[in-house]
Amino acid sequence: MSPATLPSSVDVAVIGAGAAGIAAARRLVRPGLSVIVLEARDRIGGRAHTIERDGVALDLGCGWLHSADENPLAKLAEAAGLTIDRTPPPWERQAFDHEMSAAEQAEFGAFEKRVAEAAAQGREGPASELFDPDSRWNARIDAISGALNGARFAEVSIQDYDAYRDTDVNWRVVEGYGRLVERLGAGAPVVLDCPVSRVDRSGPTLRLDTAKGSAEARAVILTLPTDLIAAEAVRFDPPLPELAEAAAHLPLGLASKLHLSVTGAEDFPKDSQLWGRSDTPETGGYHLRPFGRPMIEAWFGGGIARQLEAEGEAALFAFASEELANLLGSSFRKRIAAVAASMWGADPWSRGVFSHALPHHTGDRARLKAPVDNRIFIAGEATSQSFYGTAHGAWLEGERAAEEALATLGLVSG
Repeated sequence: MSPATLPSSVDVAVIGAGAAGIAAARRLVRPGLSVIVLEARDRIGGRAHTIERDGVALDLGCGWLHSADENPLAKLAEAAGLTIDRTPPPWERQAFDHEMSAAEQAEFGAFEKRVAEAAAQGREGPASELFDPDSRWNARIDAISGALNGARFAEVSIQDYDAYRDTDVNWRVVEGYGRLVERLGAGAPVVLDCPVSRVDRSGPTLRLDTAKGSAEARAVILTLPTDLIAAEAVRFDPPLPELAEAAAHLPLGLASKLHLSVTGAEDFPKDSQLWGRSDTPETGGYHLRPFGRPMIEAWFGGGIARQLEAEGEAALFAFASEELANLLGSSFRKRIAAVAASMWGADPWSRGVFSHALPHHTGDRARLKAPVDNRIFIAGEATSQSFYGTAHGAWLEGERAAEEALATLGLVSG
C-alpha cells in the first residue's frame, strides 16, 4: 500500500521501485527503521512489467528466470503462489530449421570459446574482434548480441561479456515476471508518481527534492537505470561526475518485444524459435507458441530496435510481418495481428533495457557501485558483476545495497 503523502524525514530513501528497489526495501523494512521508496512511474516493477490481454499475461520487459536453479526469484515466485514453467527455452528448439544449422550453432559456440580464452589471457577490446573473418554467420552472431546485450558486439567488452555467468537453466513465470516483482513489492512503502530531481548532500542529512515535495534521509539507495544516472536525471549537489561517468560507460542496450496473435498456431511446434535474415544483424527473433499459446513473441535488439521504436509500434509490426512472410509464405501476413509492444527506448524512466560495458570499461561496474560519502548506495542490474542484464542480478544488488545502508546506520541485518 503506497503512503498517501511523502514523509518529511526517513532513515533510508530508496529511489526507484524496480527489482533492485523492492529487494532493498524488503531487506530494510523492520521495526524502528523508517524507509520510503520513491518511484517516478505510476506502478512498481521498473523494467519488469506484465500486462494482461484477453486473460493472458504478457511480459513487456524481462521474461526469463535465468540461472533459475540459483535465482532467488524462482523460490520467491513459488512462495508467492505463482506458477513456474520449466519448459526448455525456445533457443534450444529451432522451428523448421529455418536459417539455423548445426554449423551456425557451432560457430557461435566457437566465438564464445574464443572470447573466454581471450578474457583468460587478459585481453580487452570489442568482442567483435574475435569474429572469424571468414565466417558467414557473423551477422547472425551480431543479431544474437542484440538479444543478449541490446547492442552489437563491437560495443561490448570482451572481459565483461565473459564475466556473465549462466547455469543454462531458464524458466518462466506463467503469470508474468512483472507480476512477480509487483507481488513481492505489495507491502513495500512506495510513493508512486514521485520522481526525484535532486539530492542535496551538502549537509549532515541528505535532502531529496521530489515531485511531491522534499524529504530528508540519513541514507539513500539509488536504483535508476544507467542512462538516467549518466544524464543526471537525479542531480546531486555537490555533483558526482565520477558516478555519471561510470554510468555512461555502462549504457543501456535496447531490445524491443512485440506480441502477436496467430491463427492456425498448431502448425508450429510449441516453444520453438525462428530467426529472420542471416545476412544482417538488423533482423528479428521469433518465439513461436510461448507457453503453448496461439501467439508469437518477437524481439528486436540493438540498432534495429532503436530504428523501429523511433518509427512507432506500427513499424515493429510491419517489420515482423515482412520477415515472417518471407520465412513462412506471403499468406502468413493474414494470420497474425499485433497485440502489444514494448517501447523501452522511448520510456523516459528507462531509455533502454539492460546494460553492457563498453570495451575497456568492464571495471566501471565496480566503480558504479562504490558507496558515496558512506551514505549513498547504488544498485541495479548494472552493478552486478556476473548477473548484469537480469532482474535477479538487480534483486541481489538491491539486497547488497540495503546491507551497506544498514551497516552505515549501525544496524545488523536480520
